This record gives sequence, C-alpha cells and structure tokens, in this order.
Amino acid sequence: MGAQKTLQELYRPECLEVPTPSYVVAEDLLEHNLAILHEIEESTGAHVLLAQKCFSMYHYYPLIAKYLSGTTASGLYEAKLGHEEMGKENHVFSPAYKEEDFPELVKICDHILFNSFAQWEKFGPEAVAQGVSCGLRINPEHSTQEHAIYDPCAEGSRLGVRLRDFEEDKLAGLEGLHFHTLCEQGADALAVTLEAVEEKFGKYLPQMKWLNFGGGHHITREGYDIALLKKCIRHMQENYNLTIYIEPGEAVALNAGFLVATVLDIQKSRESDGIAILDTSAACHMPDVIEMPYRPPVIGSGGPYEKAHTYTFAGPTCLAGDTIGTYSFDEKLAVGGRIVFGDMAIYTMVKNNTFNGMPLPGIIASKKDGSWQVVRHFGYEDFKMRL
Repeated sequence: MGAQKTLQELYRPECLEVPTPSYVVAEDLLEHNLAILHEIEESTGAHVLLAQKCFSMYHYYPLIAKYLSGTTASGLYEAKLGHEEMGKENHVFSPAYKEEDFPELVKICDHILFNSFAQWEKFGPEAVAQGVSCGLRINPEHSTQEHAIYDPCAEGSRLGVRLRDFEEDKLAGLEGLHFHTLCEQGADALAVTLEAVEEKFGKYLPQMKWLNFGGGHHITREGYDIALLKKCIRHMQENYNLTIYIEPGEAVALNAGFLVATVLDIQKSRESDGIAILDTSAACHMPDVIEMPYRPPVIGSGGPYEKAHTYTFAGPTCLAGDTIGTYSFDEKLAVGGRIVFGDMAIYTMVKNNTFNGMPLPGIIASKKDGSWQVVRHFGYEDFKMRL
C-alpha cells in the first residue's frame, strides 16, 4: 500500500473554489483504494463487491466497474441502481422482502440472500426458477466490537440465522451462506469470526458453492493486514472449494472525499475562541457524527487547545445538539472562511436529510487534473418533494 498519506496531503485545492456546502470526491483517491481491492481479487480469485449502503455515488460506477466484480444492495432501490449504473454482479440482502418488490429483484439480481428459512421458503422457489443463486445469512454469534448498534452478533440481533434455529432439512436449493459481523475492523476480527463460522456451520459448507464474508473490512486503512485477509480467503477456498465474496463499503471510498463548508458566524464562548456556525450540519449532512459518535478530521486543525485558537463547530439547525466537534487552529477563523472536513465520501450522501429545510450539499467530482464538476445540485424542490 505504501505510506499512508496525511489529511493535509490528501487535501484538494479545488475545495477553495466549490460552492458550499458540497461533498467533493477525488477520482485519484478513489482509484487508489480500488487498485488495492482489485489486487486482492487478482491474487486470490475472490469477488469484491461495492456495498452501496456506504457509497452510492454512481457517477463513479464506470470507474469502480473497472476494478470490482459488482455491487451489493440492501433492497430494491439499491439493487436497481447497481443494475442500471454498473451492470455487473448484483447481490441483494434484506432482513425481509416485500412481495411487490420480489418479481423485479429476481430479474435484476444474480444473487439473493435470505435472512430466515421462512423467507427462503416463501421467495426461494421464484428466485431459483429465474436462475438466481440463493443464499442464507447466518449469525455466528461471535461479537468482535463494542458498538452494539453496529453489531449483528449482539444479543437480540435480527440479522442472520443462529445455529439453534438452523433447519438443515431445508437447505436444498441454497447455494451459499453469508455472514456480516464487522464494522471498520481489521483482518484479525475476520479470522476469529471465521473460526466461529467453521465451528458452528462448518458441516454445511461442503454442500455450498460460495461463502460471503460480508462487509466492515477496513482494507484500505493504514496498517490493515492484507496478508491475513488473503490467508482467510484461501483457507475457505482450499478447505471447502468455495467461491468467496467480500462486500467492502468504507474501504472503497475511505479518505477519498471531503465536505466543504463556510463559516457563517462566530459566537463568543467562555471556554474557547468561539462557536463557529457553519452552513453544514452534523444532523443533516454527516449523521455518523451523532450516531457513532464520530469526530471527523478537519484540514489544518488540531485537537482542542492543541493550537493557539480553539473553536467548536456547530450546524445552523434548531437541534441543540447539532455540534460537529471542537478543533484548534494556528490562526483565528473568520466569517466567510472555508472549513474542509476529511473522509466525507462514506455514509454521508447516502444518509443525509433535509431536517429544518436544510439544503443538501452539492455532489462534486474532483478530477485527476485538478478540475472539478458539479455532479448534482440540490435546491428547494428536493426538500419539498420529500414531504
């Protein structure tokens, strides 16, 4: 992978030119990640799929298609997007399918994953009749993370069939198993999860054609153990003669995008140089800041009080808790100045909203030559049409 670039080195000067607020996704940074994922495909034979729930900027799907095997979806609309805009392998998983959606899914998806034997019995015959390869999501009940909201193995999880509920007499026609237990994790977490999968479901693997490792693999992060990932893939290939799928989302667009904002006002504060009100919102434009919680990096900043001038960033909504984080800078901020948040390609434009009538940020593609284009601009009608 080479040395990991700093946030300052990832920064694109066009962030000073674009209208705000805007998501800016850099083609060269995206392609850097794709090359790493493609090498895994080439060296192991595994199929790497884009998890659209994390990154669905279909402007770049033609580029992504040059490197990855296809897309994975969480329902009909994502499946349609992958089918229309990438046109390669198209996988879908949902905890439960709607009857009115299924006839279209079997026409546009080559792999459909079921969350229960009841769903398999209900929809499986139609899918198989259409030539779809069907699989079942399993729950190995082996947690490797502390965030229960993102842990499919947490107590009471609705995601995947547990061993105690497994109905082996209903496996006929199923061609694969799927697990997804990771979130922003390394290959070490995958390795111990695979041990749990083999221990609990290993006897069913020889009768399967494929195994899907799901997503949450932070493959393009600095320090990720790619060699161990490849070892895990080859182990399952060699021991069970399986085709292996992985579904990274964050790894595809990690550190490839920015959210550019403008300082609208600076309020006085006893504890710092002030509270900077921006034209972007944590609640509306970067929901993970509140859900995780997550503190996004900012170009040129340090931690609170690390540099000479400290500010808390907040959005312009009426939500009292619409704060992004506290940062410090060498120079004082000024109204009209630009703030550039890093790592803003993932879980942003797919999760944003128009609470308080907040305009959605524009979507901008940054090209390798430094030029940029507005891929999508949002206005009042985009707010109104949702109500």
